Amino acid sequence: MSSGPGLQSLVDQTISVITNDGRHIVIISLAELVLNGILKGFDQATNIILDESHERVYSTKEGVQQLVLGLYIIRGDNISIVGELDEELDANLDLSKLRAHPLKPVIH
Repeated sequence: MSSGPGLQSLVDQTISVITNDGRHIVIISLAELVLNGILKGFDQATNIILDESHERVYSTKEGVQQLVLGLYIIRGDNISIVGELDEELDANLDLSKLRAHPLKPVIH
């Protein structure tokens, strides 16, 4: 693993990724029972490897749907935001009651 902007500190940590096409990929640490996943690596082009990841799909009519992705690779040029996720706060969310508009694609 080489120089990705600030990603080294997030390896083996709980993270959330929003892609340019509006997808929200959640990677929760192995301490959680329902959602599991860890940032496993990245390269100089900021391509990232996610393990046991889930995509959260938002809807204004029903709760947040979670799609299991498992081992997942995202190209660096499709990443809009990478950030740490507060595990305690996230664990207390009732996603079945959460309503939101789907994320729109990011326009640069």
